[in-house]
Amino acid sequence: MFGFWQIFLALVLGLGLAFLLSEILMKRKYPPKLPNGTMGWPFIGETLNLLKPHISTSIGSFMREHCSRYGKVFRSHLFGSPTIVSCDHDLNMFILQNEDKLFQADYPKVMHDILGNFSLLILSSDSHKKQRNVVVNFVSSCKSSINFCNLAEKLAVSVLESWKDCREVSFFREMKKFTLKLILKSLMGFEPERPLTLEMLEDFETYMRGFVSLPLDIPGSAYRKAVKARARLSSNVRKIVNERLNGSPHHDGKGDFLDEILSNWRLSFQEIASVILDILLGGYETTSILVSLIVYFLGHNPGALEKLKEEHESIREGKEKGKLLSWEDYQKMDYTRNVILEGLRLGNVVKFLHRKALQDIKHKEYTIPAGWKVLPVLAGVHLDPVLHENPSEFNPSRWSTDKATSKKLMSFGGGPRLCPGAELAKVETALFLHHFVLSYRWKVRADDCPIAYPFVEFKRGLVLEIEPIQAAEGKVD
Repeated sequence: MFGFWQIFLALVLGLGLAFLLSEILMKRKYPPKLPNGTMGWPFIGETLNLLKPHISTSIGSFMREHCSRYGKVFRSHLFGSPTIVSCDHDLNMFILQNEDKLFQADYPKVMHDILGNFSLLILSSDSHKKQRNVVVNFVSSCKSSINFCNLAEKLAVSVLESWKDCREVSFFREMKKFTLKLILKSLMGFEPERPLTLEMLEDFETYMRGFVSLPLDIPGSAYRKAVKARARLSSNVRKIVNERLNGSPHHDGKGDFLDEILSNWRLSFQEIASVILDILLGGYETTSILVSLIVYFLGHNPGALEKLKEEHESIREGKEKGKLLSWEDYQKMDYTRNVILEGLRLGNVVKFLHRKALQDIKHKEYTIPAGWKVLPVLAGVHLDPVLHENPSEFNPSRWSTDKATSKKLMSFGGGPRLCPGAELAKVETALFLHHFVLSYRWKVRADDCPIAYPFVEFKRGLVLEIEPIQAAEGKVD
């Protein structure tokens, strides 16, 4: 009877032989001009190494080692598929600009199960255009409405007022509450105090953690928790829709975007639920991460913070006391927009995208075989020293001195799948920053930092030590 070590040795040798055989077969089967690389372990590939958490201001050890060894474009085996990975700006732009022509969205099964079949991330071609048009309509209605800006500003002021007696706040958590309340009010007329808001916040956090989990349908797994959280969110949306159709006691009758969806768009309930969850996901998750990243970077860069404060002090001085900010005020926030762009570049809210080649594609010296997964790595472009001088440095001024730099920012994707809510996220962020930098001083804990899972979280939750500026200025040393 074999002992443990004999069995273990046999398994290792078997896997090693399988690995060598797969490499030989791959070389025979696929075109000779594939990028260099390795397919990793048989069956498992290199997915676990790719998803190893790392600070979001870096590309991580997997990308760093592979780019160093094989170049900015390399082959691998990820998420169950042979894959071309690209940290090359030109190839990434080529991929995004040829959506539904040469490439198609190809997210892992776990994301299909969690997002549902009608999510914008999953859909392609005409189905994607139909759902995207609804989201674009929502974004356009918000951008053209002074009510959205006023609501965002009033909520920001309310949040900051609630901190006046606090010595520290869990900033990332507070930003999630702020952005979720804003998007729920804008989308479905939710009052911020409604208990269902916090319930949905808890479910959204569980929902997000499941995106990069292994598809293990067992009790306690992140995957199962996320699928259940999505079901609860969908159930709550159904309740809200039914309430609206039957005369909701929580609806003020003024007409919000949900009313428009129900009146003007012929959508099934599953499509309505997916549109609402997509808008909530984009308007809540991405913006809360962006604001938190910027506050984290500013906490380590007093020079940039001082410039930002000067801009907002100038805007405040030109306003009547108590008067809300206008779209014209936002257009004056040149340095603020630079700060936002730099936060997107260095923080990498989205690390990479999932695509699939629809046919054999030749790009420069490489061949991308039909059916292979393609991973355009946005962080690879954002942190490329060839494209960005001192890429690890938070330097908002780079956006005003190098106009071409804007073409090297891919945080909101590109091509037909360019995020429709990009400008809305910037406006929301700018309005919050205006009041925050004029109201508080803050310190970031030395042991905190943003971590890519690949979705961004903070190591310590971004707990800030805060002090009202008026109180600080009134101190006698």
